Amino acid sequence: MSVTVRVPAKVNVQLAVGAARPDGFHDLANVFLAVGLHDEVTVTPAEELRVTCEGPDAAQVPLDRTNLAARAAIALAERHGLDPAVHVHIAKDIPVAGGMAGGSADGAGALLACDALWGTGSSRAELLDICAELGSDVPFSLVGGAALGTGRGEKLRRLDVGGTFSWVFAMAERGLSTPAVFREFDRLTEGLDVPAPVASEQLLDALAEGDPDLLAAAVSNDLQPAALSLFPALADTLAAGSAAGALAGLVSGSGPTTAFLARDAGSAAGIADALRASGTCRTVRTASGPVPGATVLGA
Repeated sequence: MSVTVRVPAKVNVQLAVGAARPDGFHDLANVFLAVGLHDEVTVTPAEELRVTCEGPDAAQVPLDRTNLAARAAIALAERHGLDPAVHVHIAKDIPVAGGMAGGSADGAGALLACDALWGTGSSRAELLDICAELGSDVPFSLVGGAALGTGRGEKLRRLDVGGTFSWVFAMAERGLSTPAVFREFDRLTEGLDVPAPVASEQLLDALAEGDPDLLAAAVSNDLQPAALSLFPALADTLAAGSAAGALAGLVSGSGPTTAFLARDAGSAAGIADALRASGTCRTVRTASGPVPGATVLGA
């Protein structure tokens, strides 16, 4: 028997970042939107825990116990006194090291898949608690849709969305380390009064109304200056997307993927073609959101 779970990527339509806390993390006001790029995580009983991966940039995915999917299986097994002896296979379609929570998605997918495979009967609250232990973005990968993440991003409040938003994602030639981007944020803001992060009411209203023009006027990412400092060429990609007619463009999360909001699916296709022709990025994908979180496809 095996269980397969489908789990989405995310884009941060707002990422407000506070000053570094004593524990090294940062308080966030993180507005997540799940979009239709998915990984599929399949777990099958095995003699011992092992991880395999296929798909774009699969060679960059760690296959040892540092992989969030492996850590999720271990965490759930420890809570229930089980042996995490499963083969976890990840079929990648979410960009690797792209700021779209691909690793977090795999962790949430493996957790839900192992729960179904082992029949642990874990409550949603217990699964979310394990997700929060694994990483700041993992709880949202389980929940999907749209949500405001506070604390370090793991405390979620679901948000109403009044429509579907069309996006174009431009993948860069190389990745960016999330810890490195936060360190650069700290360097750039050293000596400055960093305000406490607060969700934008204008942005929340735009999501609720499903209005792309209102949303375009409200998107923001406090990590974008740090990402551009470490990867200046991303500015060329942002400029190309803007010239192609995107309503808004921003670095997705810690980057280096850049996200462009389009008026509709047809506009998104045109922006994607222009970005491909611009020579400023490696690959381009289109997707819409919100979409559901981690979902069991079959057993």
